[in-house]
Amino acid sequence: MSPALDGLAKALGYRFADPRLLEAAVTHRSAGSHNNERLEFLGDAVLGHVVAEWLYKAFPAATEGQLSRLRATLVKRETLADIARGLTLGDYLRLGSGELKSGGFRRDSILADALEAILGGILLDGGFTSCHDCIHRLFAPRFESLSPVDELKDPKTRLQEYLQSHKLALPIYAMKTVSGKAHHQRFEVECRVEGLDKAVTGNGSSRRKAKQEAADNMLEQLGVDG
Repeated sequence: MSPALDGLAKALGYRFADPRLLEAAVTHRSAGSHNNERLEFLGDAVLGHVVAEWLYKAFPAATEGQLSRLRATLVKRETLADIARGLTLGDYLRLGSGELKSGGFRRDSILADALEAILGGILLDGGFTSCHDCIHRLFAPRFESLSPVDELKDPKTRLQEYLQSHKLALPIYAMKTVSGKAHHQRFEVECRVEGLDKAVTGNGSSRRKAKQEAADNMLEQLGVDG
């Protein structure tokens, strides 16, 4: 392995049998055709799998939607970039001259993609168990700091609490359309908040799911994280 990458390998707690995989993982597409895009694709998939299984076992009472929100919190770009910074990954990136001059080694998207590429490289180099263990090491502090009480609240509850805390009117939900045959209907619900110039819609296979999606979309419009 290149001595320049020894520090990164130590920070990861994993030494590559094939150092070329780590070299490719830290190479941005701006630096050449032998870059990390394919490894990023692989790493994204294995990260999603490992985190999903981890959450499934840790929160046995959580619904699918709740687990999805928790997973999104853990694997979002900002989280990945923060972990990458903790590894000082930016110091090891191989960038083209344009990205180097524009500070690409600090950019969230580039850092997050490189971290996923490294996970893909570990999967190919050492197998699933090695990759699984590395993900658990890197993400354990974030996992332990999750706030299940807040994260596992459904979107309608979180929206109502947000509006009440800001002394705003409660949301109004109105059915827009119902389509499809009786056994396979789709519902569209509008969510509106009086006093705010905002109205969003949600879709689902039931009225409840459509309302939850509408509430989730309203939270996004309001810039509420999670």
